[in-house]
Amino acid sequence: MPTKIQIIFYSMYGHIYKMAQAVEAGAKSVPDTQVSLFQVKETLPDDVLAKMGALEAKKAWAHVPIIQPAQLAEADGIIFGIPTRYGLVVSQMQTLFDATGQLWMTGALVGKVGSIFTSTGTQHGGQETTIVHAHTFLFHQGMVVAGVPYACANLMNMTEITGGSPYGASTMAGPKGDRQVTENELTIARYQGKHVAEIAGKLKA
Repeated sequence: MPTKIQIIFYSMYGHIYKMAQAVEAGAKSVPDTQVSLFQVKETLPDDVLAKMGALEAKKAWAHVPIIQPAQLAEADGIIFGIPTRYGLVVSQMQTLFDATGQLWMTGALVGKVGSIFTSTGTQHGGQETTIVHAHTFLFHQGMVVAGVPYACANLMNMTEITGGSPYGASTMAGPKGDRQVTENELTIARYQGKHVAEIAGKLKA
């Protein structure tokens, strides 16, 4: 049986979606790994998204299925893509977390690998606090928490402004959402996907 990895994301302008695709590529590079990409349900109405300039962007990943809480139990490893809101988990992802009470009661996620990647509007906009805040959900579910080890040399890149930390891959969208994900950030995201898939495979064995 292949190792099953789920990548579950919320994206507004496309930065997290692009990183999710990189995480997906990294996970798929591990032999005997089955990778599924999901998005969480949007909680904002279309008229609000339109005013935020996000409605058009979301068409790029409209084809990605929406995750149902019970589906999390099917994975061996789960990687969540979560943009920050004031240094905390965005409410759309928190809504998914809040709907997993039955999984918690039955211990359905105990022993599975969990990992987080994120995006912020600015260089110091809460990347690490968002990831660490999300870790509390993983710990309460009994998951094995994985980040990005410094074996990923791209974390040591000092020649450019870049996201990425030992807590997880990250990017900066810019105050207006117009900064693009860099190749260094995508490389870290691919590493994270590969790293989580490898750990999940070893634990499953």
